[in-house]
Amino acid sequence: MGLSGCYYSHVAMGQNRLLRARKPIESVLADPETPREIREKLLLVLQVREFAIELGLEVGKQYTSFAEWPGDRVVTTVVATRPGTVTPAGFRFLLLGQLPYKGFFDRERASREAESLRADGLNVCEFGVSAYSTLGWMDDPIAEPMLRQPSGQLVEVILHELVHATIYLKGHADFNESIASFIGEEGSVLFFKSSLQPDRAHRRRLEIEDTRRINAELLRFRDEVSALYESQDEGTGRDEIRQNLEERARKRIRNLPLGTRDPSELADVLRMNDACLALTGTYASELERYAELFSRLDGDLVALIARLEDVEDAEDPLEALLAN
Repeated sequence: MGLSGCYYSHVAMGQNRLLRARKPIESVLADPETPREIREKLLLVLQVREFAIELGLEVGKQYTSFAEWPGDRVVTTVVATRPGTVTPAGFRFLLLGQLPYKGFFDRERASREAESLRADGLNVCEFGVSAYSTLGWMDDPIAEPMLRQPSGQLVEVILHELVHATIYLKGHADFNESIASFIGEEGSVLFFKSSLQPDRAHRRRLEIEDTRRINAELLRFRDEVSALYESQDEGTGRDEIRQNLEERARKRIRNLPLGTRDPSELADVLRMNDACLALTGTYASELERYAELFSRLDGDLVALIARLEDVEDAEDPLEALLAN
């Protein structure tokens, strides 16, 4: 789906607002009025930047400033799927090509977009995003919602976004997001290990394993729904089968052996409509294959990141990365 000039104006205004809110982290740390929690998180950000440089990521001046920002998100993102599919319908951007999502700085505007898409017969998933990145084109600040995350997740998000600043291939959104997710996760564990914080590294590993177990079940459910749509025509009967499949998937999630989260509560709040399943596929569908490659590299994250340079011109960057 194409985008209007009005949408680009909205994004430009939001980006300008975010950039105007920036303050150098050094000045925020020097301010005696800065709350202790923000001070500690900003010190963590600076440590993660140095760690990212050691990994071989392009850091530049990313996350050297802080922006106060209200609420729990910087943008609200919308994903849509057409009837009978669990793949994103997508949106066409001038510089980035086709992307599965569309972001809005204005939450109400995102909701209006979602309602418009639903009126056109599409399935829609809306979700808040605490981090916003210009993919290294500008010196992005740490926005206040990012600091409200637990430390482990904050480290993961920063590394995820710095992967995008290092490599972002036009027209390969699934590859871009999935490899950034994997490196962000594994990098967050390695960060705490290298910082001589074994307990936090262990906790981070447990959190990641839980997330991957949950995503595995969501991907399994997505595959079941996709197979259903391919085998049956639209109608009440198909809807009832899908509902049964969803109930089974939620039951499987409730029975997962999770170490850091309550699976029963989680299963009841997960959004499992077609568009949300499509989003899970974008971020998580290849993590198992990346883990196999990572194992072959003896857990060398620097080596994995270095291999990204070799796939920038590949027709299929995923298969090129996984080769050999």
